Amino acid sequence: MYIADETWPELGDYFENESLALVPLGSTEQHGPHLPLATDHIIAEAYAREAAKRTGYLCTPTINIGVSPHHRQFHGTMWVDAPTFRDYVESFTRNLAYHGIDRVIYVNAHGGNVEHLREVGRHLRDEEVLYAVEWMWNDSIPGLVDDLFDQNGPHGGPKETAMIQYLRSELVREDRLEDARDGGMTTVDEADMRKFGARTFYDAADNTDNGVLGDQTDATAEKGEEMFEEASAQLVKLCEWLEAQDFQDLMPKDHV
Repeated sequence: MYIADETWPELGDYFENESLALVPLGSTEQHGPHLPLATDHIIAEAYAREAAKRTGYLCTPTINIGVSPHHRQFHGTMWVDAPTFRDYVESFTRNLAYHGIDRVIYVNAHGGNVEHLREVGRHLRDEEVLYAVEWMWNDSIPGLVDDLFDQNGPHGGPKETAMIQYLRSELVREDRLEDARDGGMTTVDEADMRKFGARTFYDAADNTDNGVLGDQTDATAEKGEEMFEEASAQLVKLCEWLEAQDFQDLMPKDHV
């Protein structure tokens, strides 16, 4: 069920019987010369909508702009400051609680959002407003991702390329895949990211000239479909597990 397609009386029936919502979040940021800036939020929305279709749970509109200042040197990248992002996410999540939702899954497809979603979830849990957990699609299928790609790359690499080839093939610049590979960084090992134990870089531009990592030529729509099916199944299992939990068991434990 997609909340924006429903009427308020129809949603009243949902809130009377269900207490779980899926919230997709991504970013609008550079993904190299071959993928659109929409990559992350396309992926997040696809997973959230698919899980909602399979389970009947509620899916909210997608948050398209996240915490992405580390990509700001590349044309078109949009971002919000981290405190603003956290405040906004917490505010609309409290809105869901007002309507009766007491458990939320942040269906996230942007690494820069992770720590902030965790912080929001902790704050809401500490106040016993509701239980919110962050879910990242590739973290749910790490073995499959490693099996499919020799150099999957953490950003704009073959795993994200394959996902967009499957979900929105018309947006992939297939003639730029070799440029993406050759102008970026094939492996993280190539980067000079640490000095004497300190992580010395802050921005993607510090490590890669075109903003991406991995071998994009290794991507196919078939691999994207396989990942989508496997990760969707994991998200459905998470929904089912979360719905089965007693609310008080999800709240903070008492002091020992």
